[in-house]
Amino acid sequence: MVDKISVLLVDDHSLVRRGFRKILEDEPGIAVVGEAGDGTEGVDLACKLKPRVVVMDCALPGMSGLQATKKIVESCPETAVLMLSMHSEDTWVRQALDAGARGYILKNAVDLELVNAIKRVVAGEQVLDPGVARAGNLKGERDYGLTSRELEILQLIVDGKSNKEIATQLDLSVNTVAVHRANMMDALGIHKTAELVVYAIRNGLVNIP
Repeated sequence: MVDKISVLLVDDHSLVRRGFRKILEDEPGIAVVGEAGDGTEGVDLACKLKPRVVVMDCALPGMSGLQATKKIVESCPETAVLMLSMHSEDTWVRQALDAGARGYILKNAVDLELVNAIKRVVAGEQVLDPGVARAGNLKGERDYGLTSRELEILQLIVDGKSNKEIATQLDLSVNTVAVHRANMMDALGIHKTAELVVYAIRNGLVNIP
């Protein structure tokens, strides 16, 4: 029992968590010690339970999987985060690795990969789904050059939030949000918010609401 790998599941869909739990409970060397339905709860439980591995959904309500990963890695450096995502685009993979995730696997392959991926991150390996590029050579159609904060704001713009609503949610000033928005548009050579939204969705920079 002592040698079992303790795992925390973080996903906003209870059916998905149940499916993951079933896969993992069939594996004698793994024990699921908790479940969380959003990023905030995931961070709290990770700090409390100190699991060896957190299986983290990338797209979560409120605090995103990327934000939650960053907080867990800072608070519990012994815990490895394995990111699950629908997105195979390089930008998402890079963001997850920058946040501190030790692995990134696609949800459509999770049945086959999950147990193996958990064991490999515990062994200290970086695990990337075969469906995404290798970490050292991630390449998109261009280097978007957006910061984590800008991608966070971009997601909220795509969600239809105003500068004021974004400022409130992220505890920033309205002016700061406006500057971030202008910087993104300038970096991407885009002049209208509608074009920014289309570009973000087309290039896999955001989750579609």
